[in-house]
Amino acid sequence: MRRFGTQGPVNPQEHYVVSRTEEIADYIKRVEEGKYVVLFAPRQTGKTTFFQAALEKLAVGDIPNTTATQDKSSSNYTYFPIQLNFDVYKNTPVAVFYDNLYQDICEGIEKLFQRRGEMLPEDLIQFLQDTQLTNHHEMRRWFRQLENILTQQKFVIIIDEFDGIPQDALSDFLHTLRHIYISGKPRCPHSVGIVGVKSIAQLNYDRSISPFNIQDEFHLPNFTLEQVQELFGQYTNEVGQPFAPEVITSIHKQTAGQPVLVNRFAQILTEELEIPRTEPITMVHFTKAHVQLLNENNVNLTHLLTNIRKDRRYETLLMRIMERDDGVDFNLHSDLINELATYGVIARGQDGMCEIMNPIYLYCILQAFKPIVNGLEDEYLSEKNNKGFLDYLTSAGHIEMDALLDNFRDFIARVGFKILQVPDTPQESVGRLLLLAYLDQFVKIIGGFMHIEVQTGRGRMDIIITHNQQKYIVETKIWRGDNRYQAGKKQLATYLKSEGVKAGYYVVFDHQEQPEPRLETEMIEGLEIRSYVIPVIQEMPSVL
Repeated sequence: MRRFGTQGPVNPQEHYVVSRTEEIADYIKRVEEGKYVVLFAPRQTGKTTFFQAALEKLAVGDIPNTTATQDKSSSNYTYFPIQLNFDVYKNTPVAVFYDNLYQDICEGIEKLFQRRGEMLPEDLIQFLQDTQLTNHHEMRRWFRQLENILTQQKFVIIIDEFDGIPQDALSDFLHTLRHIYISGKPRCPHSVGIVGVKSIAQLNYDRSISPFNIQDEFHLPNFTLEQVQELFGQYTNEVGQPFAPEVITSIHKQTAGQPVLVNRFAQILTEELEIPRTEPITMVHFTKAHVQLLNENNVNLTHLLTNIRKDRRYETLLMRIMERDDGVDFNLHSDLINELATYGVIARGQDGMCEIMNPIYLYCILQAFKPIVNGLEDEYLSEKNNKGFLDYLTSAGHIEMDALLDNFRDFIARVGFKILQVPDTPQESVGRLLLLAYLDQFVKIIGGFMHIEVQTGRGRMDIIITHNQQKYIVETKIWRGDNRYQAGKKQLATYLKSEGVKAGYYVVFDHQEQPEPRLETEMIEGLEIRSYVIPVIQEMPSVL
């Protein structure tokens, strides 16, 4: 039986795989046109899996919507594709790099003939044996000679992990490919694919003009909802165990279709929770899987946290993205934005502004930047409280959210200027981070679950608490004027409707020098919204 894969490339024989039909057809069309294609995307986004699938179609002549004719009975294939990988070359001397590159190309050629069940022609065997490459000039001439031998096929190369190319070889290698490209058709290689994490500009460390300005950029998006449905449908068809539709929708919403996170969710649900296969996978199971995923150290989330901790300026930028209603321009000329995009932490939103990639990443970022100890934990509850956080549970086990958030508002007022002493926390973020810590402690004590539900990047963050099969939604914002405050209520009402929840909570932190605290309970579009405007102190009092 196949399974969901999260470790390296996946293949249809062992794993459930999204077909990526449209994307593969797009790439093959560019190959037909002889494009030199580049794809730079964060790690664990399915790049290698995608190109292996595309190469397989080129190798066997299964080319969708193409004008090329394939006469496989006479071995008259249109394309001769091979895949290379530069991941081990980084510290290799230039001459050794070209020697090993040549050996890799020869192995790729031999494997493709074997894949097609054919013998290597004698002239090709002799040609490969008589060649030695030590530099880019010899590589250029060798490709020209190879073209004369593969007269009936177009040579296609895809180079994975291109970031591993030795720095001393980078410029000449790219200049050579550019020379081959502009020399016109026919040419060898007919098409080149360069795949990596860092872009050509980022690899070109001397910041000179890129030697590869003929590149055709290719974008490989995250899975769409339809593709996630297709992926899970493969499992259901094989095993017979269905997923409730809302489970698939929720997984896509939380991951934004990030391939590894989607498959990790599926692994937990189908392998680790031990759900009988005679039972459907429901939202109760989704919640358990979600808790496990957010609290584990899987490779994807570990990479995320390692990358955002590399530079303290990342925290300031990410918090700014989360706090500002008007957004932060997705400007790749900014080194910080470029680096976070390279790591897969942020992306360009539909309006050109920065967005955190998905709600799971947002939750992990907030947890990473939240102080382990903020110094105010002992002051969360007033002296009148007798049972601790359990005071905010009814006898039926439901959360008294009004009282819980009233206490948080009173807590902020009680601690006053001490807020400014919370370690390593940007001032504009301190209210939200304290609320997150406060609710997190409460949820752990009562045995509930808390997560972030909606993607942020416009000052909005929705905290979702699930307990005793009840959902409680708390939207938080920073005060940006009355118009935005009122608009936020309607925004929350729309979201509550989509979630089937009849009441919601709206917490706005006011950092003005003369704040206006508010507490309002209103009916908006038939839904109850309880709104708080909580002043956040601006400066420590003078010390006499």
